[in-house]
Amino acid sequence: MRILMLGAGGVGGYFGGRLHSGGADVTFLVRPKRAAQLREFGLRIHGMRDELCIRDPKLLISGEPSSGRFDLVIVSCKAYDLASSIDAIRPHMQADTLIAPLLNGLKHLDILDAAFGAQRVLGGLAQVSTTLDAQGDIRQFTDMHTLIYGARDPSQSTAAEAVDRALKQGQFDARLSRDILLEMWEKFVLLTSLASMTCLMRANVGELAATKDGAALMARMLDECAATAAAAGHAPRPKFMASIRGFLTQVGSPLEASMRRDLEQGRRTEAEHVVGDMLRRAQAAGVDATLLQAAFCHLQAHEQRIARS
Repeated sequence: MRILMLGAGGVGGYFGGRLHSGGADVTFLVRPKRAAQLREFGLRIHGMRDELCIRDPKLLISGEPSSGRFDLVIVSCKAYDLASSIDAIRPHMQADTLIAPLLNGLKHLDILDAAFGAQRVLGGLAQVSTTLDAQGDIRQFTDMHTLIYGARDPSQSTAAEAVDRALKQGQFDARLSRDILLEMWEKFVLLTSLASMTCLMRANVGELAATKDGAALMARMLDECAATAAAAGHAPRPKFMASIRGFLTQVGSPLEASMRRDLEQGRRTEAEHVVGDMLRRAQAAGVDATLLQAAFCHLQAHEQRIARS
């Protein structure tokens, strides 16, 4: 299976690099600046357990034509870059090319379905904590490195199994889900709760939990998001809820959403795609989402300041 990885950043570069190292046929579709970095230094991953350097990764530069065909395109961009990413991958799509998106939230599924047809778009999510340093090296912060993917409809089952065989070549945890939409909703609930509260309160989980009302407010945010998922027909599993309730209210935890780091550093965020989308779904379902509304208002003000600058 020939794989086109859109981007070679913290997510795409990490999983694409480990797929390459495991023997998979991977090509990275990147912008000219990133291509120059990769040609000069290679694709370098500083993992929790090992170091990896690919000196000559296969590269395609966005906007340039390619020969041959790709069986799978893995999309790992930020949500606010999705429109340009669709334009970038379109010339490399064949009639039967599959797409496995790893974006946060769910809104991107509708956008990709409209662009390429729902039958070609699988479900997927990434569980990894990485960043790019100043030289473009990928640095991993925790041991977790998991890709979860699967068919959104029974008609995609055979295709999803083929993708599973290809991704299991990677030197990471790869798992074919039998209910990928539920798992995507569960991550959506976790991420939106974490991002909303750590951004709204400008504090990490441990700092919030140490206050008089922090744990109760975090639990209320989690309940708003879980009720929204349930209204959509994808109620998070009780074991999952019990686990993340403790995870998000742990005193001393340094955990915070990457969205808060973007907020503090004056960068664009995925607020519209994550918090805003969850809020719209909650309001459409009649869920009381007062905390979500406050968090999104706060994030909208930030995005407006960036737009004016």
